[in-house]
Amino acid sequence: MTQADAPAYPSHWEADVLLRDGRTAHIRPVRPADEELLVDFYDNRVSDTSKYYRFFSPMPHLSQRDVERFTHVDYVTRVAFVLMLRERMIAIGRYDVTAPGEAEVAFLVSDEQQGRGIGQILLEHLAQAGRERGIEKFVAEVLPDNARMIQVFRDAGYHVASGYEDGVIHLEFPIDPTPTAIGIMLNREHEAEANSISRFLNPRSVAIIGASRRQETVGQVLVRNMVNADFTGRVYVVNPNSSAVSGMPAYKSVQDIDGDVDVAIVAVPAEAVQDVVLDCAAKGVHGLVVISSGFAETGEEGRQRQRRLVGLSRSYGLRLIGPNALGIINTDPTVKINASLSQVMPPRGRAGFFCQSGALGSAILEKVQNRGLGLSTFVSAGNRADVSGNDLLQYWEEDESTEVVMMYLESLGNPRKFSRIARRVSLRKPIVAVRSGRTTQGVPMGHAVRKIAAPPQAVDAMFRQAGVIQVDTLEDMFDVAQLLAHQPLPRGRRVAIVGNSDALGLLAADAAAGSGLVVNRQIPLPAEPTAEDFEDALDNAIDDPEVDAVVAVYIPPLSVSGEDVANVLAAVGEQSDKPLVSSFLGAEGVPELLRVPDVAGSTAGRGSVPSYSSVESAVRALARVVEYAVWLRTPDGPADDAAEVDIDRAKRLVTTVLSKRPAGGELERDELVDLLASYGVILWPTLPVTSLEEAREAGRALEWDVVLKATADHVRERPDMAHVWRNINDDHEMEEAWASLTAFVGDVDAAGFVVQKVARPGVPMIIRSIEDPLFGPVVSFGLGGPMSELLGDRSYRIPPLSRRDAAAMVREVKAAPMLFGYRGADVVDVEEVERLIRRVAQLQNDLPQISALTLDLVLAGPDGATVLTAAGRVEPVVDPRSDWFVRRMATLPGDTLPN
Repeated sequence: MTQADAPAYPSHWEADVLLRDGRTAHIRPVRPADEELLVDFYDNRVSDTSKYYRFFSPMPHLSQRDVERFTHVDYVTRVAFVLMLRERMIAIGRYDVTAPGEAEVAFLVSDEQQGRGIGQILLEHLAQAGRERGIEKFVAEVLPDNARMIQVFRDAGYHVASGYEDGVIHLEFPIDPTPTAIGIMLNREHEAEANSISRFLNPRSVAIIGASRRQETVGQVLVRNMVNADFTGRVYVVNPNSSAVSGMPAYKSVQDIDGDVDVAIVAVPAEAVQDVVLDCAAKGVHGLVVISSGFAETGEEGRQRQRRLVGLSRSYGLRLIGPNALGIINTDPTVKINASLSQVMPPRGRAGFFCQSGALGSAILEKVQNRGLGLSTFVSAGNRADVSGNDLLQYWEEDESTEVVMMYLESLGNPRKFSRIARRVSLRKPIVAVRSGRTTQGVPMGHAVRKIAAPPQAVDAMFRQAGVIQVDTLEDMFDVAQLLAHQPLPRGRRVAIVGNSDALGLLAADAAAGSGLVVNRQIPLPAEPTAEDFEDALDNAIDDPEVDAVVAVYIPPLSVSGEDVANVLAAVGEQSDKPLVSSFLGAEGVPELLRVPDVAGSTAGRGSVPSYSSVESAVRALARVVEYAVWLRTPDGPADDAAEVDIDRAKRLVTTVLSKRPAGGELERDELVDLLASYGVILWPTLPVTSLEEAREAGRALEWDVVLKATADHVRERPDMAHVWRNINDDHEMEEAWASLTAFVGDVDAAGFVVQKVARPGVPMIIRSIEDPLFGPVVSFGLGGPMSELLGDRSYRIPPLSRRDAAAMVREVKAAPMLFGYRGADVVDVEEVERLIRRVAQLQNDLPQISALTLDLVLAGPDGATVLTAAGRVEPVVDPRSDWFVRRMATLPGDTLPN
């Protein structure tokens, strides 16, 4: 390959990455201009031992020829990546093709940076580059006592074969991203992101940069809130114009501080923040919480300033919360940090809270305090330029102090990653989320995200699929969270209603029926019940095996405090293994009277009974929790038989098609048949015809009992226009059908006439998939016909799909009764319909080059399902979902997927 033929510099391989300890670095392909960086790296940051391990001989310095060879590559047969930190090279890794589909790989990591997972990062990115260039297998030569490098290869999750010859271990492994390799990569991603957030929320020392002596300034509020929270670590204040702030000595800069600094809280003018980044980087600060505004929320100039801030921070190894953030809070008694603008330090609780808007964050904290809910941790990320809700989910998954996650999401930077993490977290801890802009798909100023091509219903489906409890308002979120934080999960949908108001009991029963709950018992009490009456009724309901949850309603008589009844509710709630919710005195939250002491230090412990201002709110919250409990306990079923799918055959077909048509396009009939057959989907034989004689010949070829139909959208989607003639058995009947249909259609050439064998009768349905820029693959299902399309009666899911996901898709559509014997009709083979959905989902998940796939007409009957028509489109993909197979953060907000 000549230099003129070599590909251009592959900028899409560049990425910011998170290392094992939660700090950042930048990985990119090597450039010819890196010669001096390489020499400096090799001479000053690599020990003689590491050099010997890399080259198998003493090599104290690199020759000019070696330097040129390592920095001048063609990005195809010779590929190298460098890892950069603080404008210095800290590692280099490369592969060189040694045979078709095979390349030798090697790394060299600065000694002081070893142990941070850099070898695994280099291997992931080299493997992804290799896959793009047609490499199938890596080989490596390693000295036997180079245990660290051997471990890098063995820990990658690939199947490593080894041999030993001439004192060298020979390793080789295929680089196909197997489930094991991807799982190991995701575990490392989880560890790094959780560690990164832990350093923010559990700091030993904090510097407030921009601390001020003037009252009611941002800097003064931050200092006061830190002091009032009784932070257990060291607080340093930085103000170049003062010698002391709030009785504490003030430092001119962060570097002047004599102790270590874990986190810096930044409240200086926007144009001065970049200088603060450099100061903090020189000090070794882990991360920044930027309270300062004046960034992307202000327009294009601020957006450019924000991009520079993120790029600079990451290049120096710093993570960033904000800018334009409210701040962070941790109520843990061993930490007690309020590094925020909120003067409200919420009580200790079991819920973690993430939001983006600073102004809204203050209102949220007020609401938390008023409800007696309590928080474990709180993060307001502002413009979410770096740290996002995904990072917080990674942290909360392992945080023993957090049992419930609450999220107010104003935008989704990487919804597929959110879905993946949320699915895993929801199996351990409930997630309650409010998502603004659900209808408009709008995002606030300052949030740089790419457009979602999928409809809003697909986003809602993604939340349901991940087990996320999505609610409409902040009030609903608190209603649900207080129940999850204090009461056990219900085992089912059966509810008992206990109360001293028939009218409210009836309202509760109506609300339950409307929310999908089943009222199994209603236990009315006298208007003036005693505490004993309530206790007996509650015990009776809870002991009933046909009851899964209890709703208690108490309206006190005049001049009665209800304290005795409250004591009963609290005692029963503490001992019950079934959830108990109440509408007690119309109070909202967890009233003092209904709280159970918590040994962990929370204001309201397990067993505390949440109260709601109305019975409808109580029932609505309970119904949300029931849906989550049902999702959690629904078995998935056995995995599909992998032998029924030939992924390699499908990949070869797509590669062949794109080699013939590099720009992509619609799949031809034989290509589509072959592609679907690779996934066990049989496309019904179809013969296109353009004349009566061709139609007759097609009928004879199919041995008659055929249909003639027009397939063009403008014809078949119109209910007022006949486009199918069935049960044609000879030339005469075909002539009659042709004459009739062409009279209806008019333009024969545009009608797309085809002849097919008559299929078994059934319910028509459509299964579609697309490749969305943000989600990746998206699959939808609905019954056929213009009414379903017009009413948007479709269900959506994000692959990969489980059996549970496919079953839910079929049952979610409003027309689902048509499949289950509606008005005496036959019950269709739903299991086969679900199999087809899973196959389409798997195909779309495996092949990003398939931009769209539609099974336009599937007839489902009692004995199976027949795929009558289908269409598909392929398009070239420059960077095929590389964020799936390598760990990477956004290089610049808005350019690639945020983390």
